[in-house]
Amino acid sequence: MLHKAQDEEDIDALRRGDRAAFTRLVQRYHRPMLVIARAIVGDVWAEEVLQEAWVSINRALPRFEGRSSLQTWLYTIVRNEARTRLSKESRYVSLESTIGSHEDTIESLNMQFKKDGHWQNSPANWHTDSPLQLLEQTQLRQCIDRTLSTLSADQCAVFTMRDLQQMDLQEICNILELSSSNVRVLLHRARLSLMQVIDRYQETGTC
Repeated sequence: MLHKAQDEEDIDALRRGDRAAFTRLVQRYHRPMLVIARAIVGDVWAEEVLQEAWVSINRALPRFEGRSSLQTWLYTIVRNEARTRLSKESRYVSLESTIGSHEDTIESLNMQFKKDGHWQNSPANWHTDSPLQLLEQTQLRQCIDRTLSTLSADQCAVFTMRDLQQMDLQEICNILELSSSNVRVLLHRARLSLMQVIDRYQETGTC
């Protein structure tokens, strides 16, 4: 899994009292964790929820036993903090309820994606580049970042966790508490939006 070796090194460093390791964890995971927070509570509370999550993480790290990956553990904590905030505000709206059945979309997905979420046939203009490789191109990354900011919070969360953080689909379902079919719909929609940007960039050199 992405960052696994770095995570293990930093956990060992934290246990030795190296506080710089905690800073590295924040730098590595702050952005994807913010995406998850936004997917659950929206923009208004996301930053505050994330700060609360980091406080909880800092306190709990000495007790981290490695039964799950550090990444999953961190994402679960931010999810729990977000759920707690929603409970306090009494304004919880399930992500799943905002998606609906979309049977036509799911049927389309079955034709375009394998059961593990990978493409049946890669989009032509993506060549062999992965999303991570594409992000290494500075100007294209700016285009993609701009597009990600326009996606719905739940689409952005699923895309970030699956294609950028390379998480297992079932992990995403568990963390966001969504069905596999809804996760696939969200991922499909996000990828289509990004495909349009990437195709246009590769054809014109602009966003």
